[in-house]
Amino acid sequence: MIEQAPDYIRIYTDIIAMKHPQKLEICAPILQKKRLTALDVLKLNEIVFGLEGIETEKFNQRHKSYDKSAIIKILNFQKDHGYNNTQMANQFKMSRNTLAKWKKSFECNQ
Repeated sequence: MIEQAPDYIRIYTDIIAMKHPQKLEICAPILQKKRLTALDVLKLNEIVFGLEGIETEKFNQRHKSYDKSAIIKILNFQKDHGYNNTQMANQFKMSRNTLAKWKKSFECNQ
């Protein structure tokens, strides 16, 4: 089965070209990748649209999803920097319970 995902490179390239051409140089290294990860998309979104209001941030947080490679990168980041779940939750704006669940699921599979 072929996994279909949105073409984020094309989407963000169009958005930057039409609305924020001054940010093209900053986003270029990310957009030159062959395939974007969930973390790349979040970084692009932050660069292009900047910080948001509290209500918008809460709404967007509920609709985030991470693929397996992004989860593993986040867990490795935690391990490399010696962060606890609370520090990681604040760093990536997510629930401590989500991190605990990921640890149970992915650390035993590595």
